[in-house]
Amino acid sequence: MSQIFKQHLEKFISVSDEEFGAILSYFKVVRISKKEILQQEGKMCRYQYFVLTGCLRKFLINEKGVEVTTEFALETWWLSDNRAFESQTEALFSIQAVEDSEILTIDFQSMEKLYREFPIMERYFRFVYQRAFAAYQMRIKYLYTMSKEDYFFHFYDSYPAFVQRVPQYLLASFLGLTPEYLSELRKKKRK
Repeated sequence: MSQIFKQHLEKFISVSDEEFGAILSYFKVVRISKKEILQQEGKMCRYQYFVLTGCLRKFLINEKGVEVTTEFALETWWLSDNRAFESQTEALFSIQAVEDSEILTIDFQSMEKLYREFPIMERYFRFVYQRAFAAYQMRIKYLYTMSKEDYFFHFYDSYPAFVQRVPQYLLASFLGLTPEYLSELRKKKRK
């Protein structure tokens, strides 16, 4: 499994096998079960999560008591309540496993030590955060410029395997749709 992380690092930075072994020592491998909660809203945010296998989701509970999925993380994606992690405060979001998953975790203190020992990792995380922020900006653009139907079809065409993989009610929540409307749109797409 460590090869998954090494290959991902090498998309952005170069590290020797020896350096990679030392970098990996800052992380813990954790196996989690489907529906297991990793981060609870209102609790201190202690970790960043890197998905080796499986799928995670970040969500909040709105004023009506409804869960709203704000983000997913598949293999080689990072997930955390970044604001809470960086400020070491209570999380505004919860994080849950959508599937049985294997992840790498790193806590705040370990990440700070990692940066001091391997400054190249700051460069790696800068690239990761830049890409994540760019994706977030595009999502906001689509939410405000596309109809719900167009947004679904754009998402479906861009990520067909993901649409098939994630439970419909979670996908509907992420796209701002009801599960019933999502079902209607999926039927239209099949025609």
